Amino acid sequence: MPEMHFHIRWPDGRREACYSPSLIVKDFLAVGESYALDAFVEKTRTALTIASERVREKYGFACSSAMAQLARIETEAKQQDPGGLVTVETFES
Repeated sequence: MPEMHFHIRWPDGRREACYSPSLIVKDFLAVGESYALDAFVEKTRTALTIASERVREKYGFACSSAMAQLARIETEAKQQDPGGLVTVETFES
């Protein structure tokens, strides 16, 4: 299963590399696009949940790394300006 990282810039300007066990993130996010914080969290929640389920289908267990990444995104989002934008900077496979 091809894994990837997606690099983002939070509303406060901080950059972060995020992990996905699947390329599904590319179906929900686009490089160079900026998303309202809530929309970004929802899109990554959906993508990482699908990615984790793909791992379950293939290996028989959910992807704990995908769920840990989602938890990290949700926690960080709570510390950001709710009106801010998250920018997707690059994809790395």
